[in-house]
Amino acid sequence: MNLEPGKTVPAVPVPLDAELRVAYDAYLAEEADSAPMSLEKLSVIRTETDAAVAALGDLSHGGRFTVFQPSVPGLDGAPEIPLLVCTPSGAPASRPVLYSIHGGGFYCGDHRTELDEILETAERFGATLISVGYRLAPEHPYPAQINDAYAGLLWVADHADELGIDPERIVVTGFSAGGTLGAALALTVRDKGGPRLLGQLLIAPLLDDRNDSASALQMDDVELFDRSRNRFAWSSLLGDAQGGPDVPQYAAPARATDLADLPPTFLDVGSAECLRDEILAYADRIWQAGGEAELHVWPGGIHGFDRKAPEARISRAAVAARRNWLEHLLATN
Repeated sequence: MNLEPGKTVPAVPVPLDAELRVAYDAYLAEEADSAPMSLEKLSVIRTETDAAVAALGDLSHGGRFTVFQPSVPGLDGAPEIPLLVCTPSGAPASRPVLYSIHGGGFYCGDHRTELDEILETAERFGATLISVGYRLAPEHPYPAQINDAYAGLLWVADHADELGIDPERIVVTGFSAGGTLGAALALTVRDKGGPRLLGQLLIAPLLDDRNDSASALQMDDVELFDRSRNRFAWSSLLGDAQGGPDVPQYAAPARATDLADLPPTFLDVGSAECLRDEILAYADRIWQAGGEAELHVWPGGIHGFDRKAPEARISRAAVAARRNWLEHLLATN
């Protein structure tokens, strides 16, 4: 288990929010395959993801957005990377950018799915949404994912004029594994150069490959994204290196020894998530390094609760908090 000396498993899990419990039980009842995540399930999940990809014309939402999908050079001769660029109709020139990195445990997901909320946010703030498609693990282990996200960001900054965006007002955002890559991208830009990010909006990111926090143990088997699924995600990315002494910070941001000079950071997580304590620790270390971070812990929230139950009270509150943070960030920069 890789526990610290004296660490014990909390005896009682955190109860789920009542509205989420109803939605989550209904979801489980409809789930045909509740077996643990495995390589055998991977092709099925990817097939489902592919089926959910919208046509570019549909992503325009009846003309509310102009949409195109360039392929841009990969880093150091790697394959080209697809970017989805969505700009609200009538948005002003020199717009801010929401640079979005999709979730999916590093092993699934697509940059053209689950975009309704972030498109609405982009429209609200007159921002261009740019969603990056990165190579998936385990076929493409670390550092393929962060290299693709970094290469896409460099291309966006270099082509700011033709995109009509302000390269000094780029906010990286991501959910789950996308939040991991967002945090890793902020570290990469700080250390290796590139456009300085205006902010990082990280929603329930996976930050620590060691997977042995008190909350990981406390909430194991309580919800779908538990300790075993978290382990599968990290092993897909890192292979046998997972949990070992040599995992780099650009793979697992919790491994960073220095969190100074990062952009303003928004972090949120549910109190009933296995990821809770590593996210709390990351925010605390940003503060200790003299940085700026806003942290929300949603009572009874599970992983992706606002996606599973978007009409629940805490889901609406979480979306509002993210937009309030973004509104303040853009208004003051």
